[in-house]
Amino acid sequence: MNKPHDIPSPSANNAAAVDNHAVMFITQRPELVMTEGHGSWLIDHNGKRYLDFLQGWAVNCLGHSNPGMISALHAQARKLINPSPAFYNEPMIRLSNLLTEHSCFDRVFFANSGAEANEGAIKLARKWGQLHKAGAYEIITFDHSFHGRTLATMSASGKPGWDTMFAPQVSGFPKAELNDLDSVKQLITDKTVAVMVEPVQGEGGVIPTTSAFMEGLRALTREHGVLLIVDEVQAGCGRTGKLFAYQHYNIKPDIMTLGKGIGGGVPLAALMATEDTACFVPGDQGGTYNGNPLMTAVGISVIEQLLAPGFLDDVLRKGELLSAELLKLATEFKLEGERGKGLLRALMLGSDIGPKLVELARDHGPEGLLINSPRPNLLRFMPSLAVTDEEIHLMCQILRKLLQQVK
Repeated sequence: MNKPHDIPSPSANNAAAVDNHAVMFITQRPELVMTEGHGSWLIDHNGKRYLDFLQGWAVNCLGHSNPGMISALHAQARKLINPSPAFYNEPMIRLSNLLTEHSCFDRVFFANSGAEANEGAIKLARKWGQLHKAGAYEIITFDHSFHGRTLATMSASGKPGWDTMFAPQVSGFPKAELNDLDSVKQLITDKTVAVMVEPVQGEGGVIPTTSAFMEGLRALTREHGVLLIVDEVQAGCGRTGKLFAYQHYNIKPDIMTLGKGIGGGVPLAALMATEDTACFVPGDQGGTYNGNPLMTAVGISVIEQLLAPGFLDDVLRKGELLSAELLKLATEFKLEGERGKGLLRALMLGSDIGPKLVELARDHGPEGLLINSPRPNLLRFMPSLAVTDEEIHLMCQILRKLLQQVK
């Protein structure tokens, strides 16, 4: 299959040893240094190309080296990078308007990461509880959820083992079971201020919520006078085929968090709230880099590209194509199946061969493949939303060869 024409020939950098002694060890990394990226392809310091179906864990929603983003960065860097959050700036205002015009929310606070946006959502909900719910502070979250790596967002997460990793954790996050409304009902007390849910649990194994559950959750939270928070850090910004994942359901949440895709690869996130919920006062929330014009200018480019006529419809179509191709593999190799929404999908393997497939895919030659195994019995796929049909077929061809080796 032909390589994309916009990928340059490998540069002359080659297989020198990777001197990583000064980098703090936080995770296992292969002895590779990624040096260039174009669309759905990454190139390492040895000149090897990789078909990237990770895209920075759903961060690079428009792929690598997107021309619109590069143009926005270049133009804004020549004008103003950071006047400080003590002042408004033009891209901050434009992006706020763009997001509120295309959602059910009225106010936006910009942050630098999804974890920071979720931390802000927790603070906002608790502040609202102080004002309107006699100090209620508990936020019901879900088993296997993932909300970030700060102490509060780790405590909110339902990732196994995180309740003791940096103990004592932040209290106030009882855990329900996803898609089980009764499990939420049983946890609601006079201390409950909100329910926080991912429309698709990404780290938990790409588990979509059902329409009945999301609509029932909205009705239940309204009945008890508590807030509904949707964490769309991974599922938002076009990933599921809608601009925001909650738009697949007949609901209007009170708070939404965005990260990853909103910046297309640069550090940008957002906390969005309805007018009735946006109760911060000066001193409650802030941040040195929050809403800076360099990052929000990129965010404008990203959102405008996602809103271009036909773009999101094409994400839905390509999501159906990827789903169909993964189902073929599941049938051929007697796997458990596939699931997901839009271009956030998982192949359920039925055995713990995920890490081995990730390694084999990366080492595959002459072109490698970058995939992810958040749980050992499944693979997760988060390609660029601009991925081509050809690239989807190529990914599945490589994966078929790998499955033949391990099954």
